[in-house]
Amino acid sequence: MNKGLHYGTGLAGLTLLLFAANIFWGSVSIPPAAVWHILCGGEPEKASWAYIIFENRLPQACTALLCGSALATAGLLLQTAFRNPLAGPSILGIDSGANLGVAVSMLWLGGTLTAGSFSLSGFLLVIAAALAGALGIMALLIFFSTLLRNSILLLITGIMMSYVTSSTISLLNYNATAEGVHSYVVWGFGSFANVSLERLPAFALTIGAGLALALTLIKPLNALLLGDRYARNLGVPLGRTRNLLLLTTGLLTAVSTAFCGPVSFIGLAVPHLARLLLGTDNHRSLLPATLLTGASLTLLCNLLSTLPGESGLIPINVITPVLGAPVIIYVILQQRRT
Repeated sequence: MNKGLHYGTGLAGLTLLLFAANIFWGSVSIPPAAVWHILCGGEPEKASWAYIIFENRLPQACTALLCGSALATAGLLLQTAFRNPLAGPSILGIDSGANLGVAVSMLWLGGTLTAGSFSLSGFLLVIAAALAGALGIMALLIFFSTLLRNSILLLITGIMMSYVTSSTISLLNYNATAEGVHSYVVWGFGSFANVSLERLPAFALTIGAGLALALTLIKPLNALLLGDRYARNLGVPLGRTRNLLLLTTGLLTAVSTAFCGPVSFIGLAVPHLARLLLGTDNHRSLLPATLLTGASLTLLCNLLSTLPGESGLIPINVITPVLGAPVIIYVILQQRRT
């Protein structure tokens, strides 16, 4: 317990340090003293500096922190529920549903949806389409969970739905314009810069609700570590717990993917990294540690994606596999040894 407490305290400090670094560091060079002066409400030397800090760096850092926490938590829930070390938010096809929704909006609808006097376009259409696609897949999974009592069969069903959505996206890409394909590919790189200061409260509220729901599942998750039969004997309602797990992971994955695009490897690698550092499977310590590890790692990725100088921006999905893949390879090698 003391180890978990010390680790959690150190990780919280690291998260705060990385959050501050995201505010003070960027592609545009601003003196640290000027950044602090602006954050304290002082008059900036240049109006553009205040705009960069409050309209770009601050919401981007908050988005990275929340997105990383959400995807890491979703990955931990799925790995525990399916007792599969390679389970992640993408394995059930929820993020593929979001990808399909965005593909329909960009490649088929041309970025504009019009129904009578109602019209939706731009980033709002992308968010609406991604949420609709992800929530549609989640609804199908919850429906199938009432028919399939076996978690492995439900997992296979999710993988099959992911294949179907990927095939549909390939068909849309084949018949789309070059401009539409380019827009979809750019969205697929992932970015934390899509959430403005005005959209941040809605994003934070929905992610916060999902994380709060995940924290209520700590006791059932610990029981599931012993197996379904033992969990049932301990009084855990398996059907309701599984649906709550699907609802929680679906909400966290859908909202994160809708606002930030498909951010890879965070949900898959971070739970293993937290286990290695903490040395326990007890979710009372592991879940908060995973949440903080996801936040700090995503803040680090966002920091590395920003380079000084003109056009010094690297897509997030170029960096996350570099940091996440070694963790997965290590886990696979450990599984082989055991």
